[in-house]
Parts: sequence; structure tokens; C-alpha cells
Amino acid sequence: MHLRTSREQRGWTQDQLGAEMGYTGSHISAVETARKLPTLRFSTSSDRALSTGDKFERLWREMRNGVLLEGFPEYVGYEGRATEIRLYDIGVMPGLLQTPEYARALAEVNVRRGAITAEHADERVSFLAQRQAALVHHNPPMMFVVMDESCIRQCVGGAEVMGNQLDRLVEIATRPTTVLQVAPFSLGERRYFRLPVNLLTLSDRSVIAYSESQSQGHLDREPATVMPLLMTYHQLQAEALSQAGSVAMINEIRKGLS
Repeated sequence: MHLRTSREQRGWTQDQLGAEMGYTGSHISAVETARKLPTLRFSTSSDRALSTGDKFERLWREMRNGVLLEGFPEYVGYEGRATEIRLYDIGVMPGLLQTPEYARALAEVNVRRGAITAEHADERVSFLAQRQAALVHHNPPMMFVVMDESCIRQCVGGAEVMGNQLDRLVEIATRPTTVLQVAPFSLGERRYFRLPVNLLTLSDRSVIAYSESQSQGHLDREPATVMPLLMTYHQLQAEALSQAGSVAMINEIRKGLS
């Protein structure tokens, strides 16, 4: 988002900026849409070409040192190339489904408690928008989402923000490339995952797993450990509400926010 804004302010095309920096226009496009993450060399080249001082180098360092958990930048690089995305979340909406207002509310509470700076909060929201934009193209990946019921019941940002977020979930569920399910509280011990899990299937059918604790992310490409996670995800899908049942639950909760 920052790169595109600075480029457009100059009146340059992606090819023109690429020529100034020593990259192809397609590489510039991939960074602008978060299909590729910028390297330090790319960031400093951006600053030189666009006369932005150390803006992009600083953003790169913030992204690497505080905005994103360990392993996540690498995960996002794969996310932009995935043919299938499987998400499971607890407590908060999956990032790829969040409205900007919902994402902002989550970021700002971390600013208020001193965990991140206001600049870091802006970068988190901006980076999420880039990830979401990267998945809206002519051949988007299939996305399977299972959310713990806590995701839709925990009110984030107040009634209006949460209501709009639930409306967005209902809209997303209508997309032909998305399957959205809720894992209800009634599953009890059959809620097989205790932490959020992301699973990516790439074009060669290999699967990559990414999971997070409160303070650390972990990327796993080893089939011996990833495939059992995929099997567990399928079992969770079978236990969760159908998409129609999930949308009905979301709409019922939405009524209570009106």
C-alpha cells in the first residue's frame, strides 16, 4: 500500500519504478499486492528511487522486528501462491476475513497497553489490507475457514464494528471459493485444535502449516508433522456446523447487536 501510494504520487507505472530500482514491473506488482515480501535490498532501492529517505527501510525493519511474529513473513510469501487456504481461529476473526475497522480495534488495544507503537498499529492494518488484496484476483484460491464460536461471540470494537464484521462473514460465505463453518461450543473436547492453525496447499500439492502462540509463530513444511494437522482439520470440519448452520448462527448473533 505504501509503495503503491508513493509510486502513484510520482505518476510512475510499475514498470517505470522497476526500471529505476533494477526490478521487473511484475516484481513491483507482487510486492504491492503482498504476493512477495520486500527484502532489505528492495526497501532501500525503493527509498533511493522514490526519494523517501529511509521510509521503506524503516517499514521493513518494523515489519521484521515487532509487527509480525517469527515465521509469519515467510508464511505470507507462500500464502500469496497457495491454491487452497485452510484457517482455524479462536477468539478473534481470521485476519483474511477482518474488516479494516475490526483490525484497527485489535491493533489499537495493543497500542493502549503499550505492546506496540501507533506506527506499528498502522503497519499491521496496512499489511493485512495488502494480504487481503492479494487474494482478490482472477483465479483466487479456495479458502476453507473454521472458526471457534468464540470468534463470533466476542464483541470487538463495539456493536457497530462487530455488526459490520458479522455482515462481512455472511457475505464471504456466499463466495464460490469460500467454505465458512463455525465450531460450536457444544463440541467440547472434540474441538481438536487448541491454538490457531493455518494450512496452505501449494500448486505442487505440498502443504505448509503455520501456528502461533501468544508471542511466537512457527512455520512447518515437514510432511511427517504437517499431514496429521491436515487430517485433524478435516475431522474438525466434519464436526463443525454446516455453512448454512454457521450463517444462521452468525445472523442470530447479529440480531442481538442491532
